Amino acid sequence: MTTVGIRLVEGLIARGIDTVFGIPGVHTIELYRGLATAGDRIRHITPRHEQGAGFMADGYARVSGKPAAAFVITGPGLTNILTAMAQARADSVPMLVVSGLGRSDTLGKGLGRLHELPDQGAMIAPLCHTETVTDPKKLGEVLDRAFAAMTAGRPGPAHIQISTNMMGQPCAELPPPVVSGSAVPLPLGKLRSIATTLNEAERIVILAGGGIRGAEAHLVKLAESIDAPVVQTVNARGAMFGHRLSVPASPSLTAVRKLIAEADQILAIGTELGPTDYDVYVNGRVPNLSGMIRIDICAEQLARHPAKVPVKADAGALMAALWPMTIRANREGSERAAVVRAAARAELATLYEPMPAHLEMVEAIRDAMPEAIIVGDSTQPVYAANLYYDHDRPGGWFNAATGYGALGYAPGAAVGAAIAAPGTPVVCLIGDGGLQFSPGEVRTALDHNLPITYIVWNNAGFREIAEAMRQARVDPILGCDPSPFDHEHFAMACDIPFARVSQDPSELAEILDTPQDGPRLLEVQAL
Repeated sequence: MTTVGIRLVEGLIARGIDTVFGIPGVHTIELYRGLATAGDRIRHITPRHEQGAGFMADGYARVSGKPAAAFVITGPGLTNILTAMAQARADSVPMLVVSGLGRSDTLGKGLGRLHELPDQGAMIAPLCHTETVTDPKKLGEVLDRAFAAMTAGRPGPAHIQISTNMMGQPCAELPPPVVSGSAVPLPLGKLRSIATTLNEAERIVILAGGGIRGAEAHLVKLAESIDAPVVQTVNARGAMFGHRLSVPASPSLTAVRKLIAEADQILAIGTELGPTDYDVYVNGRVPNLSGMIRIDICAEQLARHPAKVPVKADAGALMAALWPMTIRANREGSERAAVVRAAARAELATLYEPMPAHLEMVEAIRDAMPEAIIVGDSTQPVYAANLYYDHDRPGGWFNAATGYGALGYAPGAAVGAAIAAPGTPVVCLIGDGGLQFSPGEVRTALDHNLPITYIVWNNAGFREIAEAMRQARVDPILGCDPSPFDHEHFAMACDIPFARVSQDPSELAEILDTPQDGPRLLEVQAL
């Protein structure tokens, strides 16, 4: 008999899913029967925690550019992965979570059954699209709606839940997937007006966010055509590595804000203009952007900030259509970009004296491992690089230190990234405190012999929070000194190589330059 569980896995494969991250349980056995039946058409990765499954799916989706999937049990499996789903929502990452659900005849009755929740769907509904499979004949439609929710417009997570008594029901072959209508028509009349406005402006600045991912070539052509410096938020870093017009710096920095304020035209593309990029220090000094031309795929996002010309469109398609309509002119873009790059980098030391050294360490990692993917956690070197850092690979720098800000994100996300890009070196840059949130995922990397270098910034606690408390004159500072692992013995327990280095970038680069087979762990002594 072909069951709902088997057909669901077939439906995922038909929609391009080739990897599932998850931990099996008694409430998902029929889903795993589907995986077993599918054979080598789909791969299963077992994390050490459901939150890790979600972070792996996140990293996989960011690097592969396509939706990822996770299987979890009802109750604690779903609540454990909820944090990862919220991170995916904040960063517009397509992730499908398929969870179990108690028997349909017991739901909402408070009988104290295993993994029982009052209403799973209601718990998820404020976060993302959620749906319950109630009829085997409707399974294909449920999948189509979930994939449309993940990919049509602004990407994000979606959730499907299936009762244990439904998973094993007979299910007919599913119809072919319905292609979601994600294409947004280009407003040709408005395009001509935008081109005219840009052609007449003298000092243009582009604000590029994560919405430009996959369209970096069009961004470069547009920037070159209108000779405009391009300020890149964290999720856009790597889009224009080393380019004369690139400003890989946070718009929270005074130097970058000055560049924006002096522009006579702002073109914002695929950026939500959120405070974790634009007002990190919560000082309210963001330049007035109300005269901007703003391009975004999400109508709700466009409505959140005043713009002179809001345009609902796919960023890549619009840039591809727009740049040939612009007139090349010398607006001194290269000179303006060079000035702000130098000023922004110099500004780091005025914010926190050790910050330039933190940045140099990240740059040493990049230079020692060209084209590597660096997945960051909330730790001091990542904070520094989020303020100013240029990566050498599009989409190769991402972390959870902005937006939702989930600590412990990087170990799982690095696993997902490494699986999405076989053979590509991956770096997980994490603090000693963050590592203790999700240490088990290092072992998952060993299971699959993934070339991940775990670099632990060991400052024996939550140093960044301690510094914030110090500046806020909290005395005594509390809760910021959890004892770190003995990282050498932790690496031994994980059966992976270990080395301890100082903050000297050349020492770190020398170790990173050595051949790597599988995961390894390096501790940077930050004390």
